[in-house]
Amino acid sequence: MVLSITFPAWLTPQIIPGFFVRWYSLMYIVAFGVAFLLYRAQVRERRFPMSEDELWSLFFWGVLFLVVGARIFSTLVYEQEDLYRQKPWLVFWPFRNGVFTGLQGMSYHGGVIGGVLAILIYSGVKRFDHREIGDMFAASIPLGYTFGRLGNFANDELHGRVTRQPWGMLFPQADRLPAAEPWVQEIAEQTGVAIQGNMVNLPRHPSQLYEAFFEGFVLWLIIWILRNHKPFKGFLIGIYLIGYGTFRFFIEYFREPDVKLGYRFQIVETNIPLAAGHPWLSFSTGQVFCFGMVIIGLLWLLIASRSPNRQPVFVYLDSGRVKPNRKAERKAAQKERRKLRKKRR
Repeated sequence: MVLSITFPAWLTPQIIPGFFVRWYSLMYIVAFGVAFLLYRAQVRERRFPMSEDELWSLFFWGVLFLVVGARIFSTLVYEQEDLYRQKPWLVFWPFRNGVFTGLQGMSYHGGVIGGVLAILIYSGVKRFDHREIGDMFAASIPLGYTFGRLGNFANDELHGRVTRQPWGMLFPQADRLPAAEPWVQEIAEQTGVAIQGNMVNLPRHPSQLYEAFFEGFVLWLIIWILRNHKPFKGFLIGIYLIGYGTFRFFIEYFREPDVKLGYRFQIVETNIPLAAGHPWLSFSTGQVFCFGMVIIGLLWLLIASRSPNRQPVFVYLDSGRVKPNRKAERKAAQKERRKLRKKRR
């Protein structure tokens, strides 16, 4: 009896076998579409002074910077091959050996850097408050990210570590492991996987689904609820950085790092195979960047909470002026009464 889940046989990288359109590409389009609709909903909900043309323009440049940043960062950090150094134009070339493959290899952290640059530049040119723009993006992006990770799942990539859990999944494209290894034999016996030949495919954590749920849906739900209760401008940006960094940091313990990169550093040296387990004091590339995200998020919250003009604006008037809250109304009324008294005197 096999104590694992078999990857769906009908789910192939191509939506239609033999046709070049892939689930991964479609999921990216859906992700951008979901983020756009959520952002536009906030603009209308808050009567934010941004026209439809400005909204489309912002997303065009945002997506462009995101894709460029994600691709360049991926080739610099994860795809350490001389090919791209010798022929840098291949970084954005979607064909390999005459076959359309799309832009394979996109780094989330590079996409964040590209997206932040787009927000800062666009806000500066159009004279929008970058904290406001960033907060609305923070409440829009995570749910779209869910679909990106579902695309990774459909693409049969970014597999998790080997697991004995009954929800472990047998991925067709996962790296086979040497059957001669005692730990491989032990897990194969416990999960009911038959060993045939020198290499065996063992059940793995569906880490793509873990990420889709926690880094996507759960994080989006938290920020979406907080969007009308933020204490200052830029608050949601910090929550996004801290939330994503924290979720991803711990999920990385269930995800197998790139074999070529391994761990970026280890406090305690270990000889445990990458697919077998992740020691708590060994840290992957993704964990290093996520730790940095959390630190940056905390520093940003400190800075944003003390910045001038930090009072949150939940609803704008059509003229673009801020709709005051009750506390502001009382202060304004008191000020007017004091002026009237001085005139009477």
